Amino acid sequence: MVVLHVKRGDDHVFLYETSVNTDTDTVIRELVSVFNGRLKVQRICMEMEELAEHGTMLPEQMRQLNDDQIEELHLKDEWADKCIPMGGFTFNKDPLCRRNGQQPNEAMRKVLEKAMADAKAMIDKNLCKTNTVLTLKIVEEALNILRGAVMIVYPMKLPPHDTIQMEFINMEDLTGTQASKEVIEPSKAQLWFAGHQVLPGKQLKDYLGSNDKTKVVVKLNQLGEGPPGREQVVNEQLRRQMMAANFKRQEELRVSVNYVRLIE
Repeated sequence: MVVLHVKRGDDHVFLYETSVNTDTDTVIRELVSVFNGRLKVQRICMEMEELAEHGTMLPEQMRQLNDDQIEELHLKDEWADKCIPMGGFTFNKDPLCRRNGQQPNEAMRKVLEKAMADAKAMIDKNLCKTNTVLTLKIVEEALNILRGAVMIVYPMKLPPHDTIQMEFINMEDLTGTQASKEVIEPSKAQLWFAGHQVLPGKQLKDYLGSNDKTKVVVKLNQLGEGPPGREQVVNEQLRRQMMAANFKRQEELRVSVNYVRLIE
């Protein structure tokens, strides 16, 4: 099996194992699914950190309003009494006024924290350094860990408008957010190898050759972004080693020349 070291720009993202006989359409689709799946895990973890601190999300019409404004407009969080965390809660006001302040107890927070730590570890970029490949199944397992933890803490589920709940059912709205710029649209996805675009309708071996036991760097981007920068032939560590060796050689030559002059 060939191992694809997937990068987005200069960012090392994950390793993916496949066959050189696989259709390029399939490879691109699977790489994008894993790439976007990682982003989903990261987004959910970010929101779960807020959930553990400040409870469930307020209805849209109540967000970013202070207490006086909510009272003046006669608004009420109808889901606050329906979505109480297991074991009760203490009030911890959200300074961003996005969540209702019903913080789960310490035991339940630990359930959420452990799930987040486990899920993050499963999709960590540092897995590239240990030659650990990532699959869509692993991404889905990470999502299931997060989903299970939320169900333990909130057996009555989260409000339907909570960002976490919307992520779980794939109804998230990323419009206008930084996250929307990170996601790769499958219909616009492009894969590059050695400065050349890997086109649909072919097989991976048309670009990598028939050697099914190799590891190569490929890059993902979107239509309109242009070709990504080519990989450096010499990495930074090797470049420094070469510079140090060259400096040492120059010093040895200088000493030799001075020694010859002294003899003369």
